[in-house]
Amino acid sequence: MTRRPWWRAAAACSVLLGLVACHTLATLPITPWPERRATLQAIDHFGFNGQLAAATVTQGFSASLRWQQQGVASDLLLRAPLGVGGARLNYDGTTLHVIASDGSALEGAAAQTELVRLLGFEPPLTSLRYWLLGAPDPAVSATETVDATQRLLQLQQGEWLVEYGEYLRSAGQWLPRRIFVHRGALKLKLHISQWQLS
Repeated sequence: MTRRPWWRAAAACSVLLGLVACHTLATLPITPWPERRATLQAIDHFGFNGQLAAATVTQGFSASLRWQQQGVASDLLLRAPLGVGGARLNYDGTTLHVIASDGSALEGAAAQTELVRLLGFEPPLTSLRYWLLGAPDPAVSATETVDATQRLLQLQQGEWLVEYGEYLRSAGQWLPRRIFVHRGALKLKLHISQWQLS
């Protein structure tokens, strides 16, 4: 009996799995972008775990990131950025609070200054809560590009360019897995491993 090389069998399996995945995606209903955008912008309780990498003209870092959103309040936990052990950030929509790895606590302008020192840039926290979900900030005019399945591919808001490289399905929603954010020489890359919607 003739035995097929293992790689031919593996290739055949890959093709079959790909066809099954394509069929599954094809059978999911496609929601028009305006409706989908409004649904995503209305999500105000969510969380995720991921990996963040950032590069500026003068420095770069990578860190694990845990984000929790409760209404307008964003709570971020960064671990091991810049080799300083991490930081915890809380932004209530008006005031920023930063707790450094040594336990020191700052708020307001002092917290903003510390955040810029740690990261090398000031993140747009108000807009980020929407960009993370794959939607524009409704308070800022936007230029949007969507794909054939009505998911955001690219977003321009002000000086910020946001690109989406991959999505995953969680709690009935297509949510970003890979996000790339650019502004001038600043480059951010976020890989989200797990979403939680509540």
